[in-house]
Amino acid sequence: MARLPRLTLPGLPHYVIQRGNNLQPIFMDGQDYVCMKELLRDMARRCGVVLHAFILLPNQVHLLLTPETAESLPQFMQSVGRTYVRTFNNRHGRSGTLWEGRYRATVLEAQAWLLPAMVVLESQAVEQGLVGRAVDYAWSSARHNAGLQVDGTLRLHAAYWSLGDTPFSREAAYAHLLSRGASEEVTEVVLGAALKGWVLGGDSFVQGLQQGTERRLSRQKAGRPVAVPAVKVE
Repeated sequence: MARLPRLTLPGLPHYVIQRGNNLQPIFMDGQDYVCMKELLRDMARRCGVVLHAFILLPNQVHLLLTPETAESLPQFMQSVGRTYVRTFNNRHGRSGTLWEGRYRATVLEAQAWLLPAMVVLESQAVEQGLVGRAVDYAWSSARHNAGLQVDGTLRLHAAYWSLGDTPFSREAAYAHLLSRGASEEVTEVVLGAALKGWVLGGDSFVQGLQQGTERRLSRQKAGRPVAVPAVKVE
């Protein structure tokens, strides 16, 4: 089956995945991680992308971001990808492609899915057995969003601000969500939507977006529907 054309909708959050070719390593040492993080910061500003969360895993990159225009996301990913590969190849004496292919992405309904998607993203290092807690992983946004450090690369989304009336209350609430992690079902839904390009949101949200494009935005439903995860702050 042919892949669906990528969907980029300005002003809406997107979950983006870029993987190494055959899931080979894309980071060999700390300098590679630093290079990628600097590229994300610089190209986000240049291309008109607001970065909310990120994680740099040994063989893939996950991003949660909002593009300002329809061209912002593809320009951003192309600029980051090409520049990083050139730098990586020069440093490590190699040639050829590094990426699996084109990046994968899904559009999120922010109110329902942004926080669960952020938890899924920042929990990937735990899921892959790299650390015991998400906030212990050095190459992600988890420590920033949990209030443990400040990262100027990032900007909070309005859905995050809804967690509390003060910075401390928001950070504490999110840290609690992150410590609980995401369920296996929610993780599967978020990552599956990103990899397959299906919009992640309620029926009315998807139907509203569908009116503006001929591209099918969701797979045909089979079996029981997946419930939107409730975000509870205890």
